[in-house]
Amino acid sequence: MPLVELPESLREDLKQPLGPIDTEVRRVDGRLIAVGDVVTQYFVEAGVTPDLALVDGRTKRREVDPEVAEAVNQLEEVARVENPAGTLTRELLRAIDRHLDSGGAVHVDGEEDLAVLPAILLADVGDTVVYGQPDEGMVYVDVDGESRGTARKLILRMEVEDEDELRELLGL
Repeated sequence: MPLVELPESLREDLKQPLGPIDTEVRRVDGRLIAVGDVVTQYFVEAGVTPDLALVDGRTKRREVDPEVAEAVNQLEEVARVENPAGTLTRELLRAIDRHLDSGGAVHVDGEEDLAVLPAILLADVGDTVVYGQPDEGMVYVDVDGESRGTARKLILRMEVEDEDELRELLGL
């Protein structure tokens, strides 16, 4: 059962990028957390291995092309978790937290889109979370007090089954 569900009223807010959009792969100073198959592909093909990739085998609601899957499959699968669309499960949150230091790819059965928010909250200051902005490019979110504050506010506006458990899992 999901711990967090996205209400319809918040969907438009989440379409706004949480950082600058770039069409180029760039190296980052801290750890790199890639959210999405195509973003992961761009980094892998540019020779920049994400410290953690969160992928679901889909892009724009369709199965990814073989070349995307091939690039993603170069990363070791460290976990496979269930996470229905529009939700965050305990299993996904624990996998992000557990594998931030060990690296690899967390494969999500369902959808990984909302994983951007817990990734920002669980990453260290100085890390970068990168996710795709459809038809525009990649959003680079530098993890700092401001981005964490934004992620925290957004996630707490969602429908949360157990706020105490959520706070514990995300260190809020």
